[in-house]
Amino acid sequence: MKIAVMPGDGIGREVTAQAVKVLKAVVGHGQPLELVEAAIGQAGIDAAGDPLPPATSEIARKADAILFGSAGMPGDEEIPFMMRPGASLLRLRKELGLFANFRPAFLFPELIGASTLKPEVVDGLDLMILRELTGDVYFGEPRGSGLNANGEREAFNTMRYSEPEVERIAHVAFRTARARSRKLCSVDKANVLEVMQLWREVVTRVGKDYPDVELSHLFVDAAAMQLMRAPKQFDVIVTGNIFGDILSDAAAMLTGSIGMLPSASMAAGSFGLYEPVHGTAPDIAGKNLANPLASILSMAMMLRFSFDQAGNAQRVEGAVRRVLADGLRTGDIFQPGCTRVGTGEMGDAVVAALGKAAA
Repeated sequence: MKIAVMPGDGIGREVTAQAVKVLKAVVGHGQPLELVEAAIGQAGIDAAGDPLPPATSEIARKADAILFGSAGMPGDEEIPFMMRPGASLLRLRKELGLFANFRPAFLFPELIGASTLKPEVVDGLDLMILRELTGDVYFGEPRGSGLNANGEREAFNTMRYSEPEVERIAHVAFRTARARSRKLCSVDKANVLEVMQLWREVVTRVGKDYPDVELSHLFVDAAAMQLMRAPKQFDVIVTGNIFGDILSDAAAMLTGSIGMLPSASMAAGSFGLYEPVHGTAPDIAGKNLANPLASILSMAMMLRFSFDQAGNAQRVEGAVRRVLADGLRTGDIFQPGCTRVGTGEMGDAVVAALGKAAA
């Protein structure tokens, strides 16, 4: 198991350290484990003058999987795109062909009170948002800014998808739905955008290869409304890059905290990058306040998706549930009657729960 560890910026270093701690505990001494740390984001600039240094790219290409923290700092948008700390992750996704982003949204029963929605709306929530990750306006060309013919400042980005790109993510979506509850909702804006008309046409055509999966379509504005109104109607949602970015963050809040949810960004095979869905949170960085559970659960996804270790993944997930059942909470999910703990204490508690389960 050769894993590139990229803690990145802000709270990324703290939460990734806890995920590594739990990884070492669950894998134990019975299997070779090689962890190679690499700088990315602002840490990459500090180390090598580039948010994605060539050495980091090389480490990533030689690894079996990547455990990622977070990248980006305040003021990112004022820096040329290629040199932005936060853009390092987009560049890495493109370099490595990480086109399929799995963003589960599930609710631990112990945290039902942490959601801002009524308990009956979110109780039993378990859905997967599958976001196409290497196309759309984030990567479409042309892009840029400048003065138009009237001497006015303007900026532009291009929403672009090719048929093979849509086919590729559609097949992943149908296979994912087939392994779950056989329901797939494709989200687009086909009533306005030609690129989304192509998206809907291709997803519909690919769906004919999966007659056992029920396919539906929603416009993105309707999907956002339905996620808040009745989220349990969904099982798997597939959508483009920008819509997936927005909807998956919205879905994260159904669970009470964005600090609870993991993600996996997969290439065509078993290679993937695993990261919590929260950002760098510089306001709490270095204060032992960040919730490491999303990073720990991302590591569990890594064990399952990249290393075919479903048993160890279930052990980690079970340990997280036991810690929550014991009433331990970081500040973002704290409720009256619970015990407030810091980042390191939460990681230690998960390791201890693993030990108890094995005893």
